[in-house]
Amino acid sequence: METLVIVIHVLACIFLIGAVMLQSGHEGMGVIFGGGSSTMFGSSGAGGLLVKVTAGLATVFLVTSLTYNIMTGNRVSDQDSIMMQGKETVQPIVPADQQKPAIQFKDTGDDAKSE
Repeated sequence: METLVIVIHVLACIFLIGAVMLQSGHEGMGVIFGGGSSTMFGSSGAGGLLVKVTAGLATVFLVTSLTYNIMTGNRVSDQDSIMMQGKETVQPIVPADQQKPAIQFKDTGDDAKSE
């Protein structure tokens, strides 16, 4: 079932890209006032059919995305992570001469004098 959803999803992606690329771009301010009638589909563009095809393909894309996420999202793996396979914590090996001393704070008593 997952394979079928993935195949439909990939086909929808390819056809959606094609449908978006077929739509005419805007040629500037002249398009707003009715210019740009030299397009392949006439002055109104490919409005009716191409817009509906694009909307349909976008809907298929959304539905297959959500379906695949629901089908595969709640799985619990049988295997442990490779990070969880160790039985003990590994500490880095640092030579004694390169180890930094622990920081210790001394109470100077300045806080008591300021009161």
